[in-house]
Amino acid sequence: MSSYEWLLGTRYLRSGHRRGFVSFVALMSVCGLTLSVATLIVVLSVMSGFERELRSRILAVTAHATVSGLDGGISDWQGLQQRLRAMPDVVAAVPYVESEAMFANGRNMVGAAVRGILPEQEHAGVGLAQHLTAGSLDELTAGSYRVILGDALARELGVRPGGSVILIAPAGTATPSGVVPRMRRFKVVGLFHSGMYEYDRGLALLHMSDAQRLLHSGVSGLRVTFSDPLRAPFFAARLARSLGGPGYAVRDWSQDHANFFRSIEITKSMLFMILLLLVAVAAFNIVATLVMIVKEKQTDIAILRTIGAAPRNILLAFAVQGVLIGLAGTLAGALLGWLLAHNLEALVAGLEHLLGTQFLDARVYYMSDLPAWVQAGDVVRVCTVAFLLCALATLYPAWRASRTAPAEALRHE
Repeated sequence: MSSYEWLLGTRYLRSGHRRGFVSFVALMSVCGLTLSVATLIVVLSVMSGFERELRSRILAVTAHATVSGLDGGISDWQGLQQRLRAMPDVVAAVPYVESEAMFANGRNMVGAAVRGILPEQEHAGVGLAQHLTAGSLDELTAGSYRVILGDALARELGVRPGGSVILIAPAGTATPSGVVPRMRRFKVVGLFHSGMYEYDRGLALLHMSDAQRLLHSGVSGLRVTFSDPLRAPFFAARLARSLGGPGYAVRDWSQDHANFFRSIEITKSMLFMILLLLVAVAAFNIVATLVMIVKEKQTDIAILRTIGAAPRNILLAFAVQGVLIGLAGTLAGALLGWLLAHNLEALVAGLEHLLGTQFLDARVYYMSDLPAWVQAGDVVRVCTVAFLLCALATLYPAWRASRTAPAEALRHE
Protein backbone atom coordinates (compact mmCIF):
# COMPACT_ATOMS: atom_id res chain seq x y z
CA MET A 1 0.00 0.00 0.00
CA SER A 2 1.47 3.31 -1.09
CA SER A 3 1.06 6.58 0.77
CA TYR A 4 -1.52 8.10 -1.57
CA GLU A 5 -3.92 5.18 -0.98
CA TRP A 6 -3.77 5.81 2.75
CA LEU A 7 -4.09 9.57 2.14
CA LEU A 8 -7.18 9.13 -0.04
CA GLY A 9 -8.85 6.74 2.40
CA THR A 10 -8.42 9.03 5.40
CA ARG A 11 -9.32 12.17 3.45
CA TYR A 12 -12.64 10.76 2.25
CA LEU A 13 -13.59 9.98 5.86
CA ARG A 14 -12.83 13.47 7.12
CA SER A 15 -14.93 15.47 4.69
CA GLY A 16 -17.38 15.19 1.82
CA HIS A 17 -19.86 17.03 -0.25
CA ARG A 18 -23.23 18.12 1.06
CA ARG A 19 -21.67 19.83 4.06
CA GLY A 20 -19.88 16.85 5.48
CA PHE A 21 -22.83 14.45 5.42
CA VAL A 22 -20.57 11.52 4.58
CA SER A 23 -18.36 12.20 7.58
CA PHE A 24 -21.44 12.34 9.80
CA VAL A 25 -22.65 8.97 8.53
CA ALA A 26 -19.18 7.50 9.11
CA LEU A 27 -19.22 8.85 12.67
CA MET A 28 -22.62 7.24 13.27
CA SER A 29 -21.22 3.94 12.00
CA VAL A 30 -18.39 4.17 14.52
CA CYS A 31 -20.86 4.97 17.32
CA GLY A 32 -23.11 2.06 16.38
CA LEU A 33 -20.18 -0.36 16.35
CA THR A 34 -18.93 1.07 19.66
CA LEU A 35 -22.26 0.49 21.40
CA SER A 36 -22.60 -3.02 19.94
CA VAL A 37 -19.13 -4.12 21.06
CA ALA A 38 -19.57 -2.51 24.50
CA THR A 39 -22.94 -4.22 25.00
CA LEU A 40 -21.50 -7.60 24.11
CA ILE A 41 -18.53 -7.16 26.45
CA VAL A 42 -20.73 -6.03 29.35
CA VAL A 43 -23.14 -8.95 28.95
CA LEU A 44 -20.34 -11.52 28.77
CA SER A 45 -18.65 -9.88 31.77
CA VAL A 46 -21.86 -10.12 33.79
CA MET A 47 -22.21 -13.81 32.95
CA SER A 48 -18.54 -14.45 33.85
CA GLY A 49 -18.90 -12.47 37.07
CA PHE A 50 -22.08 -14.33 37.99
CA GLU A 51 -20.32 -17.66 37.43
CA ARG A 52 -17.26 -16.64 39.47
CA GLU A 53 -19.34 -15.18 42.30
CA LEU A 54 -21.54 -18.25 42.42
CA ARG A 55 -18.51 -20.53 42.49
CA SER A 56 -16.80 -18.54 45.25
CA ARG A 57 -19.95 -18.46 47.39
CA ILE A 58 -20.56 -22.16 46.93
CA LEU A 59 -16.96 -22.99 47.86
CA ALA A 60 -17.21 -20.72 50.90
CA VAL A 61 -20.09 -22.62 52.47
CA THR A 62 -19.97 -26.17 51.15
CA ALA A 63 -17.47 -28.99 51.32
CA HIS A 64 -15.13 -29.57 48.41
CA ALA A 65 -16.19 -33.22 48.44
CA THR A 66 -18.30 -35.58 50.51
CA VAL A 67 -17.75 -39.24 51.34
CA SER A 68 -20.98 -40.98 52.30
CA GLY A 69 -22.08 -44.56 52.85
CA LEU A 70 -24.12 -46.30 50.21
CA ASP A 71 -26.20 -48.04 52.87
CA GLY A 72 -27.22 -44.73 54.45
CA GLY A 73 -24.44 -44.22 56.98
CA ILE A 74 -20.85 -44.86 58.02
CA SER A 75 -20.31 -46.95 61.12
CA ASP A 76 -16.55 -46.57 61.60
CA TRP A 77 -16.31 -42.90 60.66
CA GLN A 78 -13.32 -42.29 62.94
CA GLY A 79 -11.22 -44.83 61.03
CA LEU A 80 -12.31 -43.42 57.70
CA GLN A 81 -11.50 -39.92 58.94
CA GLN A 82 -7.93 -40.96 59.81
CA ARG A 83 -7.50 -42.52 56.35
CA LEU A 84 -8.74 -39.39 54.63
CA ARG A 85 -6.55 -37.06 56.67
CA ALA A 86 -3.50 -39.12 55.74
CA MET A 87 -4.15 -38.66 52.00
CA PRO A 88 -2.27 -35.96 50.07
CA ASP A 89 -4.04 -32.64 49.36
CA VAL A 90 -6.68 -33.36 52.03
CA VAL A 91 -6.75 -30.50 54.53
CA ALA A 92 -9.64 -31.66 56.70
CA ALA A 93 -12.37 -34.29 56.94
CA VAL A 94 -15.23 -33.63 59.34
CA PRO A 95 -18.26 -35.87 60.07
CA TYR A 96 -21.83 -34.76 59.59
CA VAL A 97 -25.41 -35.98 59.94
CA GLU A 98 -27.90 -34.55 57.47
CA SER A 99 -31.61 -34.94 56.91
CA GLU A 100 -34.72 -32.98 55.96
CA ALA A 101 -36.95 -31.70 58.74
CA MET A 102 -39.68 -29.21 59.53
CA PHE A 103 -39.34 -26.15 61.76
CA ALA A 104 -42.30 -24.55 63.49
CA ASN A 105 -42.69 -21.33 65.42
CA GLY A 106 -46.27 -20.51 66.20
CA ARG A 107 -48.17 -20.62 62.92
CA ASN A 108 -44.98 -20.41 60.85
CA MET A 109 -43.80 -23.75 59.49
CA VAL A 110 -40.82 -24.07 57.14
CA GLY A 111 -39.06 -27.12 55.73
CA ALA A 112 -35.26 -27.10 55.79
CA ALA A 113 -32.22 -29.33 55.91
CA VAL A 114 -30.77 -30.23 59.30
CA ARG A 115 -27.04 -30.78 59.58
CA GLY A 116 -25.49 -32.22 62.67
CA ILE A 117 -21.85 -31.19 63.22
CA LEU A 118 -19.05 -31.42 65.75
CA PRO A 119 -18.23 -27.76 66.56
CA GLU A 120 -14.67 -28.52 67.64
CA GLN A 121 -13.91 -30.08 64.25
CA GLU A 122 -16.05 -27.84 62.06
CA HIS A 123 -13.60 -24.94 62.31
CA ALA A 124 -10.96 -26.97 60.46
CA GLY A 125 -13.09 -27.50 57.36
CA VAL A 126 -14.76 -25.23 54.86
CA GLY A 127 -18.26 -24.45 55.99
CA LEU A 128 -20.45 -21.93 57.72
CA ALA A 129 -18.22 -21.41 60.76
CA GLN A 130 -16.73 -18.30 59.12
CA HIS A 131 -20.14 -16.82 58.21
CA LEU A 132 -21.85 -16.53 61.59
CA THR A 133 -23.49 -13.16 62.20
CA ALA A 134 -24.68 -13.99 65.71
CA GLY A 135 -23.63 -16.59 68.27
CA SER A 136 -20.87 -19.17 68.02
CA LEU A 137 -20.53 -22.81 67.05
CA ASP A 138 -19.14 -23.52 70.50
CA GLU A 139 -22.61 -22.92 71.92
CA LEU A 140 -23.77 -26.13 70.23
CA THR A 141 -23.07 -28.61 73.01
CA ALA A 142 -24.22 -32.21 73.26
CA GLY A 143 -27.59 -32.57 74.95
CA SER A 144 -28.30 -28.84 75.03
CA TYR A 145 -30.67 -28.95 72.04
CA ARG A 146 -29.53 -25.70 70.51
CA VAL A 147 -29.65 -24.68 66.86
CA ILE A 148 -28.06 -22.12 64.54
CA LEU A 149 -30.29 -20.99 61.67
CA GLY A 150 -29.71 -19.23 58.39
CA ASP A 151 -30.80 -15.60 58.64
CA ALA A 152 -33.41 -15.99 55.86
CA LEU A 153 -34.82 -19.07 57.58
CA ALA A 154 -34.98 -17.22 60.89
CA ARG A 155 -36.82 -14.31 59.27
CA GLU A 156 -39.37 -16.65 57.72
CA LEU A 157 -39.92 -18.37 61.06
CA GLY A 158 -40.08 -15.02 62.86
CA VAL A 159 -37.47 -15.96 65.45
CA ARG A 160 -34.31 -14.30 66.79
CA PRO A 161 -31.33 -15.53 68.81
CA GLY A 162 -32.60 -16.39 72.27
CA GLY A 163 -35.93 -17.60 70.96
CA SER A 164 -36.97 -21.18 70.32
CA VAL A 165 -38.33 -23.30 67.50
CA ILE A 166 -39.81 -26.78 67.32
CA LEU A 167 -37.98 -29.25 65.10
CA ILE A 168 -40.15 -32.01 63.64
CA ALA A 169 -38.25 -35.06 62.38
CA PRO A 170 -39.42 -36.72 59.14
CA ALA A 171 -39.74 -40.19 60.69
CA GLY A 172 -42.22 -40.80 63.50
CA THR A 173 -42.42 -43.01 66.56
CA ALA A 174 -44.88 -45.91 66.66
CA THR A 175 -47.33 -45.69 69.58
CA PRO A 176 -50.56 -47.55 70.46
CA SER A 177 -52.49 -44.61 69.01
CA GLY A 178 -50.50 -44.57 65.77
CA VAL A 179 -47.33 -43.03 64.41
CA VAL A 180 -46.46 -39.82 66.20
CA PRO A 181 -43.85 -37.46 64.68
CA ARG A 182 -40.75 -36.92 66.77
CA MET A 183 -40.58 -33.30 67.91
CA ARG A 184 -38.18 -31.36 70.07
CA ARG A 185 -37.92 -27.73 71.07
CA PHE A 186 -34.57 -26.15 70.22
CA LYS A 187 -33.16 -22.86 71.42
CA VAL A 188 -31.84 -20.54 68.69
CA VAL A 189 -28.34 -19.49 69.71
CA GLY A 190 -26.96 -18.05 66.48
CA LEU A 191 -27.47 -17.02 62.85
CA PHE A 192 -25.33 -17.30 59.75
CA HIS A 193 -25.35 -15.48 56.42
CA SER A 194 -23.52 -17.15 53.54
CA GLY A 195 -24.78 -14.97 50.69
CA MET A 196 -26.33 -18.08 49.09
CA TYR A 197 -30.08 -18.03 49.55
CA GLU A 198 -30.16 -21.80 49.12
CA TYR A 199 -28.29 -22.20 52.42
CA ASP A 200 -29.53 -19.08 54.26
CA ARG A 201 -33.12 -20.17 53.73
CA GLY A 202 -32.80 -23.96 53.88
CA LEU A 203 -30.18 -25.05 56.44
CA ALA A 204 -29.92 -25.36 60.22
CA LEU A 205 -26.93 -26.53 62.29
CA LEU A 206 -27.20 -28.78 65.36
CA HIS A 207 -24.75 -30.68 67.47
CA MET A 208 -24.18 -34.07 65.89
CA SER A 209 -25.24 -36.04 68.97
CA ASP A 210 -28.53 -34.10 69.20
CA ALA A 211 -29.18 -34.73 65.52
CA GLN A 212 -28.46 -38.45 65.88
CA ARG A 213 -30.70 -38.71 68.93
CA LEU A 214 -33.61 -36.94 67.25
CA LEU A 215 -33.25 -38.46 63.79
CA HIS A 216 -32.27 -41.95 65.01
CA SER A 217 -29.50 -42.13 62.42
CA GLY A 218 -25.77 -42.66 62.29
CA VAL A 219 -23.12 -40.48 60.73
CA SER A 220 -24.16 -39.68 57.15
CA GLY A 221 -20.63 -39.12 55.90
CA LEU A 222 -17.57 -36.91 56.01
CA ARG A 223 -17.11 -33.50 54.41
CA VAL A 224 -13.66 -33.19 52.87
CA THR A 225 -11.65 -30.01 52.32
CA PHE A 226 -8.89 -29.98 49.68
CA SER A 227 -5.89 -27.71 49.35
CA ASP A 228 -7.11 -26.48 45.93
CA PRO A 229 -10.91 -26.46 45.55
CA LEU A 230 -10.73 -25.89 41.79
CA ARG A 231 -9.01 -29.27 41.42
CA ALA A 232 -11.62 -31.00 43.55
CA PRO A 233 -12.87 -33.26 40.71
CA PHE A 234 -9.36 -34.67 40.22
CA PHE A 235 -8.71 -35.04 43.95
CA ALA A 236 -12.13 -36.64 44.53
CA ALA A 237 -11.52 -39.22 41.78
CA ARG A 238 -8.14 -40.08 43.28
CA LEU A 239 -9.71 -40.27 46.72
CA ALA A 240 -12.37 -42.68 45.45
CA ARG A 241 -9.69 -44.94 43.95
CA SER A 242 -7.71 -44.83 47.20
CA LEU A 243 -10.67 -45.94 49.30
CA GLY A 244 -11.11 -48.93 47.05
CA GLY A 245 -14.28 -50.16 48.71
CA PRO A 246 -17.71 -50.44 47.10
CA GLY A 247 -19.48 -49.12 50.18
CA TYR A 248 -18.56 -45.44 49.71
CA ALA A 249 -19.91 -42.74 47.44
CA VAL A 250 -17.60 -39.79 46.69
CA ARG A 251 -18.98 -36.59 45.19
CA ASP A 252 -17.23 -33.28 44.64
CA TRP A 253 -18.82 -29.82 44.66
CA SER A 254 -18.87 -29.53 40.86
CA GLN A 255 -21.13 -32.59 40.63
CA ASP A 256 -23.54 -31.26 43.23
CA HIS A 257 -23.91 -27.95 41.37
CA ALA A 258 -23.24 -29.08 37.80
CA ASN A 259 -26.59 -27.81 36.52
CA PHE A 260 -25.85 -24.27 37.66
CA PHE A 261 -22.57 -23.96 35.79
CA ARG A 262 -23.77 -25.86 32.73
CA SER A 263 -26.73 -23.51 32.38
CA ILE A 264 -24.45 -20.48 32.78
CA GLU A 265 -22.12 -21.70 30.02
CA ILE A 266 -25.03 -22.41 27.68
CA THR A 267 -26.61 -19.04 28.40
CA LYS A 268 -23.29 -17.27 27.86
CA SER A 269 -22.78 -18.95 24.48
CA MET A 270 -26.33 -18.19 23.36
CA LEU A 271 -26.07 -14.55 24.39
CA PHE A 272 -22.80 -14.22 22.51
CA MET A 273 -24.39 -15.54 19.32
CA ILE A 274 -27.54 -13.43 19.71
CA LEU A 275 -25.80 -10.16 20.60
CA LEU A 276 -23.33 -10.74 17.80
CA LEU A 277 -26.22 -9.73 15.54
CA LEU A 278 -25.81 -6.19 16.89
CA VAL A 279 -22.24 -6.17 15.65
CA ALA A 280 -23.40 -7.53 12.30
CA VAL A 281 -25.94 -4.68 11.99
CA ALA A 282 -23.19 -2.17 12.75
CA ALA A 283 -21.06 -3.82 10.06
CA PHE A 284 -23.91 -3.44 7.58
CA ASN A 285 -23.95 0.28 8.42
CA ILE A 286 -20.33 0.39 7.31
CA VAL A 287 -21.39 -1.10 3.98
CA ALA A 288 -23.99 1.63 3.55
CA THR A 289 -21.49 4.32 4.52
CA LEU A 290 -18.86 3.16 2.06
CA VAL A 291 -21.41 2.78 -0.74
CA MET A 292 -22.43 6.40 -0.16
CA ILE A 293 -18.79 7.48 -0.24
CA VAL A 294 -18.22 5.58 -3.48
CA LYS A 295 -21.30 7.24 -4.99
CA GLU A 296 -20.09 10.66 -3.87
CA LYS A 297 -16.57 10.13 -5.16
CA GLN A 298 -17.24 8.58 -8.56
CA THR A 299 -15.78 11.60 -10.34
CA ASP A 300 -12.63 11.47 -8.21
CA ILE A 301 -12.31 7.74 -8.86
CA ALA A 302 -12.64 8.31 -12.60
CA ILE A 303 -9.94 10.99 -12.56
CA LEU A 304 -7.62 8.71 -10.56
CA ARG A 305 -8.19 5.93 -13.07
CA THR A 306 -7.39 8.22 -16.01
CA ILE A 307 -4.08 9.32 -14.51
CA GLY A 308 -2.93 5.73 -13.96
CA ALA A 309 -4.47 4.37 -10.75
CA ALA A 310 -5.14 0.64 -11.03
CA PRO A 311 -8.34 -1.04 -9.70
CA ARG A 312 -6.22 -2.53 -6.91
CA ASN A 313 -5.18 0.97 -5.76
CA ILE A 314 -8.80 2.15 -5.69
CA LEU A 315 -9.85 -0.97 -3.79
CA LEU A 316 -7.16 -0.42 -1.15
CA ALA A 317 -8.03 3.26 -0.77
CA PHE A 318 -11.65 2.46 0.07
CA ALA A 319 -10.74 -0.61 2.13
CA VAL A 320 -8.70 1.73 4.34
CA GLN A 321 -11.88 3.59 5.23
CA GLY A 322 -13.79 0.49 6.28
CA VAL A 323 -10.85 -0.84 8.26
CA LEU A 324 -10.41 2.49 10.07
CA ILE A 325 -14.12 2.66 10.91
CA GLY A 326 -14.05 -0.93 12.17
CA LEU A 327 -10.85 -0.42 14.15
CA ALA A 328 -12.04 2.83 15.75
CA GLY A 329 -15.45 1.37 16.66
CA THR A 330 -13.98 -1.87 18.01
CA LEU A 331 -11.35 -0.16 20.20
CA ALA A 332 -13.81 2.44 21.47
CA GLY A 333 -16.36 -0.31 22.22
CA ALA A 334 -13.77 -2.36 24.10
CA LEU A 335 -12.83 0.66 26.22
CA LEU A 336 -16.45 1.63 26.88
CA GLY A 337 -17.39 -1.98 27.72
CA TRP A 338 -14.45 -2.28 30.11
CA LEU A 339 -15.41 0.95 31.90
CA LEU A 340 -19.08 -0.01 32.17
CA ALA A 341 -18.30 -3.53 33.40
CA HIS A 342 -15.93 -2.28 36.12
CA ASN A 343 -18.51 0.23 37.38
CA LEU A 344 -21.61 -1.86 36.76
CA GLU A 345 -22.38 -2.66 40.40
CA ALA A 346 -22.33 1.03 41.35
CA LEU A 347 -24.44 1.95 38.31
CA VAL A 348 -27.02 -0.76 39.02
CA ALA A 349 -27.16 0.17 42.72
CA GLY A 350 -27.77 3.80 41.83
CA LEU A 351 -30.46 2.84 39.33
CA GLU A 352 -32.17 0.56 41.88
CA HIS A 353 -32.11 3.37 44.43
CA LEU A 354 -33.51 5.81 41.88
CA LEU A 355 -36.33 3.50 40.77
CA GLY A 356 -36.99 2.05 44.21
CA THR A 357 -36.77 -1.56 43.03
CA GLN A 358 -34.43 -4.54 43.05
CA PHE A 359 -33.44 -6.14 39.76
CA LEU A 360 -32.15 -9.44 41.16
CA ASP A 361 -34.19 -11.51 43.61
CA ALA A 362 -31.90 -13.63 45.78
CA ARG A 363 -34.57 -16.33 45.98
CA VAL A 364 -34.22 -16.85 42.23
CA TYR A 365 -30.64 -15.84 41.34
CA TYR A 366 -28.96 -16.86 44.65
CA MET A 367 -27.52 -13.32 44.97
CA SER A 368 -28.91 -9.81 45.09
CA ASP A 369 -26.09 -7.86 43.43
CA LEU A 370 -24.92 -7.86 39.80
CA PRO A 371 -21.24 -8.85 39.63
CA ALA A 372 -19.15 -8.29 36.51
CA TRP A 373 -15.77 -9.78 35.69
CA VAL A 374 -14.01 -8.73 32.50
CA GLN A 375 -12.08 -11.66 31.07
CA ALA A 376 -9.32 -10.87 28.60
CA GLY A 377 -10.32 -13.86 26.48
CA ASP A 378 -13.88 -12.55 26.08
CA VAL A 379 -12.65 -9.08 25.10
CA VAL A 380 -10.21 -10.49 22.55
CA ARG A 381 -12.87 -12.77 21.10
CA VAL A 382 -15.44 -9.98 20.78
CA CYS A 383 -12.96 -7.52 19.27
CA THR A 384 -11.61 -10.10 16.82
CA VAL A 385 -15.04 -11.11 15.56
CA ALA A 386 -16.21 -7.48 15.33
CA PHE A 387 -13.13 -6.38 13.40
CA LEU A 388 -13.36 -9.34 11.01
CA LEU A 389 -17.02 -8.56 10.30
CA CYS A 390 -16.12 -4.94 9.60
CA ALA A 391 -13.24 -5.97 7.35
CA LEU A 392 -15.56 -8.27 5.39
CA ALA A 393 -18.12 -5.46 5.15
CA THR A 394 -15.61 -3.29 3.28
CA LEU A 395 -15.04 -5.80 0.47
CA TYR A 396 -18.16 -5.11 -1.60
CA PRO A 397 -18.01 -1.27 -1.52
CA ALA A 398 -14.26 -1.30 -2.21
CA TRP A 399 -14.73 -3.78 -5.07
CA ARG A 400 -17.53 -1.65 -6.48
CA ALA A 401 -15.30 1.42 -6.37
CA SER A 402 -12.51 -0.43 -8.17
CA ARG A 403 -14.92 -1.40 -10.95
CA THR A 404 -15.93 2.20 -11.71
CA ALA A 405 -15.58 2.96 -15.43
CA PRO A 406 -13.95 6.39 -16.00
CA ALA A 407 -15.86 7.14 -19.20
CA GLU A 408 -19.24 6.38 -17.62
CA ALA A 409 -18.47 8.43 -14.53
CA LEU A 410 -17.26 11.50 -16.51
CA ARG A 411 -19.94 11.42 -19.20
CA HIS A 412 -22.20 13.95 -17.47
CA GLU A 413 -19.46 16.06 -15.88
